[in-house]
Amino acid sequence: MPKMKTKSGAKKRFTFTGTGKIKRKHAYKSHILTKKSTKRKRNLTHTGVVDKTDEGRVKAMLGA
Repeated sequence: MPKMKTKSGAKKRFTFTGTGKIKRKHAYKSHILTKKSTKRKRNLTHTGVVDKTDEGRVKAMLGA
């Protein structure tokens, strides 16, 4: 049976931390930024961690 391919979209969006958690970026930071407050844009800049309920799905997409 062939190897499972990594989903290329997930490969670009998620990275692993040293402890094995999965880092993600926030949505809503790509366009239409004029109506968003500076505070909101600043808070969207920081990375977050994928919730433990979604970790299994993301790991399956990454082939990990």
